[in-house]
Amino acid sequence: MAKAAKKSGRTSKEPVTRDYTIHLHKYMQKVSFKKRAARAVRVIRQFAGKVMLTKDVKVDTKLNKFLWSNGVRNVPRRVRIRLSRKRNEDEDAKEKMFTLVQHVPVESFKGLQTETVRDE
Repeated sequence: MAKAAKKSGRTSKEPVTRDYTIHLHKYMQKVSFKKRAARAVRVIRQFAGKVMLTKDVKVDTKLNKFLWSNGVRNVPRRVRIRLSRKRNEDEDAKEKMFTLVQHVPVESFKGLQTETVRDE
């Protein structure tokens, strides 16, 4: 029997927007105090790149302010983010798509799941 060619659904790179909750506390284990907020930004960048399959990740200033709001040591335990994969308008860009990461303020994280957001 010859192996059938598998079609992977992850190869299509259409513009899409999704909301995720990241549990930052588990990434902050054994990280020195003076590196925690910077590490949180780096973890969010890595997560966005992995999930949205783009190398170009742009973090919104409001998200950055939220992560640094309690200082460098006390990073929020969880954060709700909106990942938007968009087409790169820049002509000489290496990547065709980029990911914009924005903060979504929520009252409670109870019962939240990953959701696809409808673009207008």
